Amino acid sequence: MGNHHGRHSSGHRKHRTNGGSGSVPDETAGPSYKYGPSDPITSSATKSSNMGLSLPYSHVDSSLRALASQAEGFGRFAVGGLHGALHHVTTLADDGPGSLREACRRKEPLWIVFEISGTIELSSYLNVSSYKTIDGRGQRIKLTGKGLRLKECEHVIICNLEFEGGRGPDVDGIQIKPKSKHIWIDRCSLRDYDDGLIDITRESTDITISRCHFSQHDKTILIGADPSHTDDRCIRVTIHHCFFDGTRQRHPRVRFGKVHLYNNYTRNWGIYAVCASVESQIYSQCNIYEAGQKKVAFKYLTEKAADREEACTGCIKSEGDLFITGTQPGLLTTTTGSSTFHPSEYYPTWTVEAPIDALKHVLQHCTGWQCVPRPANQTLVV
Repeated sequence: MGNHHGRHSSGHRKHRTNGGSGSVPDETAGPSYKYGPSDPITSSATKSSNMGLSLPYSHVDSSLRALASQAEGFGRFAVGGLHGALHHVTTLADDGPGSLREACRRKEPLWIVFEISGTIELSSYLNVSSYKTIDGRGQRIKLTGKGLRLKECEHVIICNLEFEGGRGPDVDGIQIKPKSKHIWIDRCSLRDYDDGLIDITRESTDITISRCHFSQHDKTILIGADPSHTDDRCIRVTIHHCFFDGTRQRHPRVRFGKVHLYNNYTRNWGIYAVCASVESQIYSQCNIYEAGQKKVAFKYLTEKAADREEACTGCIKSEGDLFITGTQPGLLTTTTGSSTFHPSEYYPTWTVEAPIDALKHVLQHCTGWQCVPRPANQTLVV
């Protein structure tokens, strides 16, 4: 990929104000959020380097388990294997002693690290059980052939892995279904699977995807299975500081769920950037949308929920988004009988920056798998 570990400014600052420059009116009457660490949008936009950016998670590599419960957004409660033993993967074999699969099927909490680098060829989905952290820091691990499946599990953190070359019908990089919750996917590179890169369906909720790099793919992120699965109304997902790099569609595509998108960079899509369908609510905040040949960023599809008489689409609220190189937002001016949630209804703070060149540069170089050392495993104080 050519990505490398970039410089993040010190401090983990989150900002909320009672007003914000450059935002559209807020139908939910929730508070607005400042775009920069301390500046209004006019002065923040003049910054020419990333030194002034206040990016999230600048401290989580200070110790091995500092990741736990540090996600922003809906997945913020994910603890992973915080209270479990440190478990070492010592082989690239698909299964057996010392393998990742053997670790993930264990029932007790585990913080899983790797003692080797290389490619793990999965012959079938690798099921991840509850209270697991799969921590790729310090090595370069690529999963191929199949992907991870998070089925009826909770409190899972997946960090600093590569996913490439998943083959077969319905093969996703990370498949989250059914009824999984408190999930955080951070700093992963995902590309070239036969189906999706990440699917979140069947009542799975409270999930954050951050600092990931998506490339060489068609159907990138699906949230909400189909119009018959009305229980997907519970789905809540945050996607932030991700780089969608020429992927064709679904950044994401959403049915029923509530999705907060902020500080992502989506460029050169093949069909659309973001799609709202039946009853979905998407809050798009301070993202950068840079069109290639296809100019419209937002798409709406109408579908009929199984328990409703009439078909409907979803809602997209855009606040402070930057549309460049001729990008047309494609926002609907009115959507009868519907409204979009405001993230502050669910979590009090999050780190959001102005959608400027400095942010674009950081997202191009500091998303996906990173060559970072594995932090020391300090003694856990309870």
